[in-house]
Amino acid sequence: MKPDQIEIERRNQGDHGAYLARDGDGTELGKLTWTLRDGARDAEHTIVPPQMRGRGIAARLVDALIEDARSDGFTIIPSCSYVAAQFDRHPDWADLRG
Repeated sequence: MKPDQIEIERRNQGDHGAYLARDGDGTELGKLTWTLRDGARDAEHTIVPPQMRGRGIAARLVDALIEDARSDGFTIIPSCSYVAAQFDRHPDWADLRG
């Protein structure tokens, strides 16, 4: 599966939410969960099943979060180790770190 075949569904429940990665058939491939803390989205967990790892799914989830932060004007607390590692790899995201 190529990263461009992954669809991202955004679920915003106000004070918490998730980004869900799905394939073309609607099968869930992974998710990133967040909770609102002091106006920032605290990215708490990124979960991709072991058999689906290495296919760019987690990266697509984080990219969607970053895209929304840029367009909607919120910051991100990278509590999840994967999200924190992505922030370290992308110094151009520093302005989004909450």
